[in-house]
Amino acid sequence: MGFAEPLPLAGGARLANYELAYETYGTLDANRANAVLVCHALNAGHHVAGVYPADAGIDGVDPAGAVGWWDNMVGPGKPVDTDRFFVIGVNNPGSCFGSTGPHSIDPSTGHPYGASFPVVTVEDWVDAQARLADRLGIARFAAVMGGSLGGMQALAWSVRHPERVAHCIVVASTPKLSAQNIAFNDVARQAILTDPDYHGGDFYAHGVVPRNGLRVARMIGHITYLSDEDMAEKFGRALKADDLQFGYEADFEIESYLRYQGDKFSDYFDANSYLLITKALDYFDPAAAHGGSLAQALAGAQARFLVVSFTTDWRFAPERSREIVKALLDNRHPVTYAEIDAPHGHDAFLLDDPRYHGLVRAYFENIHAGLSETER
Repeated sequence: MGFAEPLPLAGGARLANYELAYETYGTLDANRANAVLVCHALNAGHHVAGVYPADAGIDGVDPAGAVGWWDNMVGPGKPVDTDRFFVIGVNNPGSCFGSTGPHSIDPSTGHPYGASFPVVTVEDWVDAQARLADRLGIARFAAVMGGSLGGMQALAWSVRHPERVAHCIVVASTPKLSAQNIAFNDVARQAILTDPDYHGGDFYAHGVVPRNGLRVARMIGHITYLSDEDMAEKFGRALKADDLQFGYEADFEIESYLRYQGDKFSDYFDANSYLLITKALDYFDPAAAHGGSLAQALAGAQARFLVVSFTTDWRFAPERSREIVKALLDNRHPVTYAEIDAPHGHDAFLLDDPRYHGLVRAYFENIHAGLSETER
């Protein structure tokens, strides 16, 4: 969907004549009350659920990603049941799956934006999503939900557009990144920025991709998404061959796995988008405008909250979720909190844990019951 009205950005720039790619699932009810916005994490997009046909020919989509990135969560009869809810997935500006981003043509130059694409924030994305909701005639969401970076967006919705969110669902997320998380992001960015094929962000004109930088960035990120326990269970110290090769190729299965993930990622993700999105992660801090008080930042929220964390998630540890819960309780806002004992690290929010899915299913059944009560 195209938008001609410029979108003011937190950094002072304005994004004009931009496109937002989105998908919907289910049917919007007569009262337009059953809409659920699902916000995506770093390397995902608007394809939340379902399966793209093999011949879809959609540019930039990981072939393995033909299945929606949260397909185990969203769909008919699933925890977020599209027989009951109208689910919307939006690709954020700056990403590379259809919405306007660095790979798009800058109308003022006739060339791709590249590194000149303005830096965006979580709040900018939320404002863009709100404009899409306006176009779709949705004044208020039954729920806004997301995991990881998507959870940050859900939290920002509750602060920035409080009257438009009935339920806010924040999974495996944080109210701000720790110094360690910012450090990981910067190392990943440096891998891209120092790749000779990056060409200052203008690699499109050179017909190349900073593949090595993207590979290393993804490998760094992927390590942080898994727990030590999960890595040990999946790979241990298993060798690819029967003995040590005494070289610098992949001797161990974990090395082979990380290189595979890096290679795959470099085939479909845009390097400039990676830089932008990780910066948006770094900048997110709703408490900053309130003297560092998250409770003050969330004081005006009107939603009911579900906050979920996972015990082995060391990237966005349970302590960070508890900070959100405490700030909500300080304001006497209604909140349900669950800390799931799962071995999978940060990636647990994408996996099929029956306790986690059962919790989300029950929560959405209650949302639906409330909608039904309103209709009676």
